[in-house]
Amino acid sequence: MEEEQNILFVRREPDGAVTLYVDEDWAAERGANVSELVKVPIPQELYANGTVQQLREYAATYVESMSETDSSS
Repeated sequence: MEEEQNILFVRREPDGAVTLYVDEDWAAERGANVSELVKVPIPQELYANGTVQQLREYAATYVESMSETDSSS
């Protein structure tokens, strides 16, 4: 059985930090450029029980793995 996933939208800051948003509308309201957001699927267990720091670390790793994949193509 596949684990249910939740979605967070992530913006990678120039200093390497990540900013998390629950949806694109919320991000836009806070001044984020929606075209820069990365849609990150978060495992249900982490989404429900993880700390904000754990979510940030998971999202950062996910975004890094995407850019490594893009640069190697």
